[in-house]
Amino acid sequence: MKQIYKTLLWGSLLSVMLGLFSCEEYLEKEPESIISEEVAFQNFTNFQGFIEEIYNCIPDKEKKYWTSSWNWGDDEMFNLEGNFHMTNQVDIGNFWAWQNSASTWLDDDNADPTSTDKMRHGLWAHAWYAIRKANMGLANLDKLVVATQEEKDIIAGQLYFFRAWWHFEMMQYFGGLPYVDEVLSSSEKPTLPRLTYQECADKAGADFAKAAELLPIDWDKTSVGTNTLGKNQLRANKIMALGYLGKNYLWAGSPLMKNGAQTGGAQTYNYDEDYCRKAATAFGELLNLVESGQTQYALVEFDYEDVYNHKKTSTAANKYSDMFYTTGQNWLMPGSTEAIFRGPSTDYNGSNWNTTKTFGPKVKGLVEHDNIIHHPTANYVKNYGMANGLPLDDPESGFDPEYPFKDRDPRFYHDIVFDGFKYINSTMPADMEYLRYTGLHTGGTMRNPADGSRTGYFIQKLVPHTANKYDGAYNWSFNMHTYLPYMRLGDIYTMYAEACAAFGGATGKAANFDKTAEEAINTLRDRVGAGHVNAKYTGDKNKFIDEVRRERAVELSFEGFRFCDLQRWLLLTEYPYNVKTSQEFDRVEDYDFFKDNDPRNARVANFREEVILTRQFGTKHYWFPLKISDTSMYPEFGQNPGW
Repeated sequence: MKQIYKTLLWGSLLSVMLGLFSCEEYLEKEPESIISEEVAFQNFTNFQGFIEEIYNCIPDKEKKYWTSSWNWGDDEMFNLEGNFHMTNQVDIGNFWAWQNSASTWLDDDNADPTSTDKMRHGLWAHAWYAIRKANMGLANLDKLVVATQEEKDIIAGQLYFFRAWWHFEMMQYFGGLPYVDEVLSSSEKPTLPRLTYQECADKAGADFAKAAELLPIDWDKTSVGTNTLGKNQLRANKIMALGYLGKNYLWAGSPLMKNGAQTGGAQTYNYDEDYCRKAATAFGELLNLVESGQTQYALVEFDYEDVYNHKKTSTAANKYSDMFYTTGQNWLMPGSTEAIFRGPSTDYNGSNWNTTKTFGPKVKGLVEHDNIIHHPTANYVKNYGMANGLPLDDPESGFDPEYPFKDRDPRFYHDIVFDGFKYINSTMPADMEYLRYTGLHTGGTMRNPADGSRTGYFIQKLVPHTANKYDGAYNWSFNMHTYLPYMRLGDIYTMYAEACAAFGGATGKAANFDKTAEEAINTLRDRVGAGHVNAKYTGDKNKFIDEVRRERAVELSFEGFRFCDLQRWLLLTEYPYNVKTSQEFDRVEDYDFFKDNDPRNARVANFREEVILTRQFGTKHYWFPLKISDTSMYPEFGQNPGW
């Protein structure tokens, strides 16, 4: 972050805080003991330097640890050696494992807000600290006298945005919290009560709305932004504020937040329509600005000459995979024109220690380093329907279990490595040739649960399959940089559709945007060349919501959103969302078939699923447990139910 914002950075301000306090210590700090108000807030440059540290605190989900975990829903599991990761700990119900853990981005046992080390930043570890900084800044806005109105608005807008953002990110996992909107004194006993989720959302919504009023769409087009022209992509702006304003209200209107934690799934379509209308309005304003060409954001293209190798056509301006990783672009941060909100990612080659080495087979050292592998579950891969837009289980979809990989949603071929896929493109030793094409059938060469796939699939959405020993995409010369955005434009379209569907079904729409919920989903399907939502799903509100949810599962697969989606839909405890399965089948084609034919055309036999595990969840698992050290501070800051 210091490299990105060095023009505006006032160095001594960024380094005044030498350590991160616990929640209790945070509450006890006086502003005067941290920084000189007269120095920090006297002009725009100094005030912005004070704010820069908040940006620096944003965790990098993928690179938080040597091998990291961020998918905790029904979407992913690790090979056996990765069972210490949070994904497996959630599977066995050990939600306490998030605390003081270096291997999950929710927390960190050695956090430091001033560090540019990707491993020193966790959500809970920094949130209260960053919120306090935002409150300190807001309390001292009157000291910003040597500044233009534009500068004052931008400073205030960032502070309101971050006060809400850090609260919202915690609320997703822990529920309603004390909403801290003032600088607390150490001389008084804290008494701020835990609010309900919706009470918190109201306060966050007010802050996001203020931020949206104050912030520019594009810093590059402001007088302030000319000082860092071309380096303003990560700065909080109006589009980010509107996106989170909508997300905040959609979450507040979701079934869990309206009806409370419960099992049975009976309330999964029961939304709070008032909150959903507010969400739709915020998303509508954002999408109207985007589609009218008033912003720097646009959907990236899905136009591939070779989708398996993520090779775009010569006429495509950008490509889908640029949102998640870049190669050969001088370590360019991923995101392209679609990423809306991202944190810093200054350790560029840090992607290769070891994110890029945790998605492929470790058989015979095919992918080097730690024996940790992210696997997509077979139950989740089923969300990738057919190219005609129908889900696999629709009788008219055309899905054929003898040709299960044929005519699937185009994103399936971009995201998922399946049996017979040409995994190695380069020359390899003769005794390794048998591993060039993936053996992911039952008993295949890459189905050992220790160093192959437990599920019958691999993921290559976030890291290309060429990140292997022989193709060498994770070598220095390829300049590979990975990063997961917190919010992107595809995410906005799915949330807009869900918010509108909650109160109006497929034809629901915001008053300030022309597209209906159905049209928003079809915008994403048009992007990839998949069929529109079929009419049989648009006439029934609940069936259409199911299609919206399936679209969200495919479009945002493995990006870290699935757990919170199942949670807020009251489906986390329900079958089939509480099982993780493998894909089992027998090969009919011989090895030579895959040398000359597209693997999607291979015929198989006995195509079936087998359950690997069932998650035994109850109502308490809808929220993570808070730290005992924090809930013990004062009676009003209570623990989540059941923990």
